[in-house]
Amino acid sequence: MLKNKKLIMGLGALWSLSLMLAPSWSYAAPLIDDDKESTDSEEEKEEEEEETWVYLAGGDVYTGTGAFLRGAGILCHDDKIEAIGFDIVVPEDAEVLNIEGYSVYPGLIALSSRGLFGGNGDLEYSVDPFSDNMLLAVAGGITVAVQGTEIGRLNRGRIEDVVVGKQQFTSLSYSLSNPGGRKTLREKFDAAETYLRAYRTWEGAVRSNKELKEPKKTGVDSHALAVLRGTEKGVFRADIQQDLLAIARLAQRYGFRPVIQGCREGWLVAAELGRAGATAIVEARDRRNKSENLVRPGGSSIENAAILHRHGVQVAVAPGSGGISMDGIVGRDIMHMPVEAAFAVRGGLAEDVAIASMTVVPARLLGLEHRLGTIEVGKDADLIITDGDILHYKTFVQWSVIGGRVVYDKEAELYLAHIRPRPVEELAPEVPVVPGERDEEIIEAPKEETETPVENPEEAPVEEPAPVDDGGEGPPPAPEEPPVVPPVDPPVDPPQEGSGDG
Repeated sequence: MLKNKKLIMGLGALWSLSLMLAPSWSYAAPLIDDDKESTDSEEEKEEEEEETWVYLAGGDVYTGTGAFLRGAGILCHDDKIEAIGFDIVVPEDAEVLNIEGYSVYPGLIALSSRGLFGGNGDLEYSVDPFSDNMLLAVAGGITVAVQGTEIGRLNRGRIEDVVVGKQQFTSLSYSLSNPGGRKTLREKFDAAETYLRAYRTWEGAVRSNKELKEPKKTGVDSHALAVLRGTEKGVFRADIQQDLLAIARLAQRYGFRPVIQGCREGWLVAAELGRAGATAIVEARDRRNKSENLVRPGGSSIENAAILHRHGVQVAVAPGSGGISMDGIVGRDIMHMPVEAAFAVRGGLAEDVAIASMTVVPARLLGLEHRLGTIEVGKDADLIITDGDILHYKTFVQWSVIGGRVVYDKEAELYLAHIRPRPVEELAPEVPVVPGERDEEIIEAPKEETETPVENPEEAPVEEPAPVDDGGEGPPPAPEEPPVVPPVDPPVDPPQEGSGDG
């Protein structure tokens, strides 16, 4: 009896416990269902986002890697390059652009710009995707530009995916005209170098002794330290020979690669700049005569870019102005960057190097060579399609593809559509067809025409007499006609001396 009573009490306790837990189960179930519904809705939204396919068919592709593909195709998927070459399988919903007879280049990169994005603040909040300056820059082949400390894509018509990254440049000065500044910069590099040496020693020792403390950065300039570590690039503004030589030796002393803007007399110290691993941002059309106070060579040279490149200096081309200007037929603004590169070619720079000075070299300086600068599978689909050699001053950009979208069409814009418009393909006139009409037509094969002889009563055919059977012998032969002898004129005696015919 006691056992039955304990069993009943145990069952009652379990029943009461189940009643207490039931509400929690009932509340937990809807929460789990809600989470499942939210995940399902997010997956449905992702599936609903349409993929964008753009196919450029039949263009002459200059990849920027040394390869040239004539009549090739480029398939862009969303904002990346999906395929390049021939016999590409194109999706049915892809936007196809026939560019047969046109040339395809990587988008140009401007290392410095002003006013292209419609504002001067943060690109994410101040960009104007319908700015006229942006339109004209895209018409000039620019697809990516640096404004302030930000790298932006000229993504016309959209405010998404404008910011590509941050530029890591540090402005430095090392000029003979400022000896105090030169001393200060050397002291900063000395302190940074001392810290890096101590830090490397600590890295090796801390593996065996975990209690060692990291060296302090007291008195160490952060920008000088970043330049020596390679996370930032030191940019110098210098033109004269002495300053360029001093910068090259400073870079060799502390082991960093300088970036030099201007570099007008770099052709005089190209060997030293090449040993320092320098990169020169040059204005190929810049002209400065040598100072009359100097005996040594000096001034600018149209061969500056070519000489620098021959000595191992990377060359990037920049126009005289980073803004948009409508002055002159061929201006000095950012719209005419290819003309600057063409002047470098006139001075002896190879054409492929001149194109690289506007594409892959700026991408390398910005740390974006894995995304920009060349036409390769997996890189950003930033392309320009031109009607000729990009280095020719008469060449126009016909289309621009930025982020996998066609954002510029010359024929659809107001500024340049009237200048040498593209030829319109002539199509056969459309003939209306009545349904069922062709089914009722009977198409007969054309009959061969036979020529019927025309009878002329005046020229009746003469019947030959039938052969006579004369003992097996044929008809007698016709008598031979005597040969016709042409008449011979009598000989004429020569005139005698003294005659009247003399």
